[in-house]
Formats: sequence, C-alpha cells, structure tokens
Amino acid sequence: MPAVDAKSRIELNKVQKRLRRDAGRAIADYGMIAEGDRVMVCLSGGKDSYAMLTILHNLQQTAPINFELIAVNLDQKQPGFPEHILPEYLKDFGVPFDIIERDTYSVVKEIIPEGKTTCGLCSRLRRGTLYGYAKENNITKIALGHHRDDIIETFFLNLFYGGKLKAMPPKLLSDDKKNMVIRPMAYCREKDIARFASMKDYPIIPCNLCGSQENLQRQAMKVMLQTWDRQFPGRLESIFTGLQNIAPSQLADTDLFDFIHLEQQVDLAGESGGEIEQAGLEVLLQ
Repeated sequence: MPAVDAKSRIELNKVQKRLRRDAGRAIADYGMIAEGDRVMVCLSGGKDSYAMLTILHNLQQTAPINFELIAVNLDQKQPGFPEHILPEYLKDFGVPFDIIERDTYSVVKEIIPEGKTTCGLCSRLRRGTLYGYAKENNITKIALGHHRDDIIETFFLNLFYGGKLKAMPPKLLSDDKKNMVIRPMAYCREKDIARFASMKDYPIIPCNLCGSQENLQRQAMKVMLQTWDRQFPGRLESIFTGLQNIAPSQLADTDLFDFIHLEQQVDLAGESGGEIEQAGLEVLLQ
C-alpha cells in the first residue's frame, strides 16, 4: 500500500470502519461464523474479495470467538493470468493460503460458443472445485465476496429475466448439505468497497474470461442501480430492506402462502367482517 497523507488516512479509516461495521452486523445477524470455524476466504483477485479478506482478518483480531482464516484462489488457467500476484500478496499479508490449479478455462471455451455468456458454466465449475476443496480440508464456512449491490442485481436479474423473486442469501447451505456458504459483505455498499480498494491499492487481477463480454444482463442491472443511486439517494437501501421484510400473504405464490384455504372470519353475531363493513358503507352513503 502506498504512503498516504493525513487526510487520506482519515478517509481510509472511515471507510474501513464502515465496512467493518457492516460486515460485523451481517455476520451477527445471520450467524455466519462460530467458535472454532475454519473459514475459507475465496480470493479471486478482484476488489470485493481483497476487501473481504482485509475486513475478516481485521475482525478476527478483536472477535470474542476464535476462528481460522485460509485464503484460497482458484487458478483457472486463463491465458495471461499473472500467477505470481496473489501468492506474493498473500505472503506479505500474512494469512495461510492455497492456490488450486484447475483448467476450467479450456472446458468453458470448448463448451460455450464464441460470443455467448460464459459466466453460468464458469461459476458452476468454480463452485464445484471450491466445494471439493472445502470437504477435503475440513473447511466449515466458505466466504464469498458478494456485496449488497450484487444481491440486489441478482434479485432484478431473476425478476426481469427468470420470473422469480430470488436473490443471493447471506448464508446458504449447499444442496448436498455438506457446505455452508457465507457472504460477510452482504450489507456493504459496492461504492464503499471500490473506494476502499482504491485507497488500499490492491493488485487487481481482471477476469479476461468473461470480463470483456459487453452487454451482459448483469451489467445492465448494474447501470440501472447506479443510475437510481445517483438520482434517488436511499432507493437501494430501501430495496435491500425490502428483501429482509417479506410478506408472503401480500404476494401470489400458492406454495408460499395457503390462499386456497384462506377463509373470512365470522363474528359471534354470525356476520362476517365483510358484511359488517358493507353495512357500514351503506349507512355512510345514505
């Protein structure tokens, strides 16, 4: 990290405290980390995962519980990937780490036609590799760097393109019930993370597998949310709060709420609430 002046140092501390506070609240609210946990911090080389590692390491120093951190990167053998950057950074950072080497790049390029979105297959292959590593190394929690904006983007992606009210949960049990995924940065704003990463001068490694594909649906969601954030301050906070306050009876999912057996209540006089309300309306209209 380069030398910074007093003003920049104050700003850095302020942003770091905000991220630490937000991450700490998310961890507490969802019971993400417990005594004795062995937490695998998935490090991609992007700003979000660098910030997550820094914040978790910072929290580890003062947490009332003991837990381990191990930083793990998946080297997918993308052409031109700078293999030296993460090992050098992690040695200086001072946490245990491991680099997993899997040529998922060739698999993705072989299966996905040129110009098509690779993110779906790439993420499935990456997830499978990380899950396997976690089982083999007694990992109890797998920490991913998704932040609040990622969660909201996913919500609108599923709504607009999938017809589902679905996002990224802050805590997720894998389908086989053997891996627990946590997102400690779930309450953190992307603009805070970006500012923090810039001030920390992390050695960012761009994804040249899918990062160059323009007009992806997620990018469209990101632009939409950034526009809203500029034009309507507080809107993103309100949307995320809405994801935490679900009213199943006010939606239309018959699996989530039993509409079929929903019946009106009858009072002791034998009149339903609806009949009483109608009678009162007729009196007012006379």
